Amino acid sequence: MPRLLAVCAVRILRPDAGTVGITAIDKGAVAGAVKIGAYGVYADVQADRKHHGGLDKALYAYAAEDAAFWERELGRPLPPGFFGENFRTEGIDVNAALIGERWRIGDRVEVEVTMPRTPCQTFARWVGGDDERGWVRRFSDERRLGPYLRVVTPGRVQAGDEIVVVHRPEGAPTILDVYRAP
Repeated sequence: MPRLLAVCAVRILRPDAGTVGITAIDKGAVAGAVKIGAYGVYADVQADRKHHGGLDKALYAYAAEDAAFWERELGRPLPPGFFGENFRTEGIDVNAALIGERWRIGDRVEVEVTMPRTPCQTFARWVGGDDERGWVRRFSDERRLGPYLRVVTPGRVQAGDEIVVVHRPEGAPTILDVYRAP
């Protein structure tokens, strides 16, 4: 059964060498039921709103299976939120999700897949700076990107909630079909 392993929100804004000067990529799991609104997880923030957040990028989902791959590759634990994700999932191939696909999470919340994540230099600095040179290319080449989601029906979700694919638009491309590496 596909399920939500964790709901994540920003833990702390951190200084960053990018143009904004700070980043909200440092996310961690939130305990209990969490409110999901049109702009994502209640109390989460995005420091760079030009490239993150908004209605079409309200939430970011990343699979536990993909995180486990990166744990083996990087040789360290990568807890929920490490990839800047709001949802850590299990049992659903998020990279095979179709643009326009809809998921119901828990009893009420419905989300729609809008686009793939495009890795950036902030993400590379977060992962390891100089120790992970070429991270953006490496992450892109593995095609373990995860999708951005739009909130269709707000509500509350929590770790353990079932994820049900309620709609797959016929003929729509997957997030990997539309991805263009930076």
